[in-house]
Amino acid sequence: MARPETQFQETQFHVLAVDDSLIDRKLIEKLLKTSSYQVTTVDSGSKALEYLGLQDNQQDPALCPNQNEVEVNLIITDYCMPGMTGYDLLKKIKESSYLKNIPVVIMSSENVPSRITRCLEEGAEEFFLKPVQLSDMIKLKPHLMKSAKSINPTTLSPQKSSSNPNKRKPNAMSTESAPLSPQRRRPRYNGLTVSV
Repeated sequence: MARPETQFQETQFHVLAVDDSLIDRKLIEKLLKTSSYQVTTVDSGSKALEYLGLQDNQQDPALCPNQNEVEVNLIITDYCMPGMTGYDLLKKIKESSYLKNIPVVIMSSENVPSRITRCLEEGAEEFFLKPVQLSDMIKLKPHLMKSAKSINPTTLSPQKSSSNPNKRKPNAMSTESAPLSPQRRRPRYNGLTVSV
């Protein structure tokens, strides 16, 4: 349990990059590593599913023993690939109850508006035109942050969660709707016992 928490504290997000082109795979890997992301690359949609613990003939990896070993915060995939397209991979991810919260970004060298619209409607967070630029990597950060919170909410460290003003709101027992002063906030916890 401590391992994922450490990764979150270090903001070491893990991105799975999927592209059948070795050159494009190396480029996206370099851009992601330059942006301080941990990167795993595969050359096909089926290998991506295998890495995630979801096989072609399997609907959900929830019972897969290896699934807990893999933590991916974002998937970036090429659209045009033999066998399984990036769109097919996107659909498989979004159909899985276990994987559906992982953000998916599609890349393509072809600017086809209907394709872009279809991918975004199916649940893709972004659609990048190749060649992918370092400036595109900046657009990944909000999706990675959202992913880390939705996939593993327990990995937030106490320091991180307490610094978020929206994380904890006054409970129904509070007598006032106005924010509590520090002097009034502390006594609410008197008498509580913390068990480990």
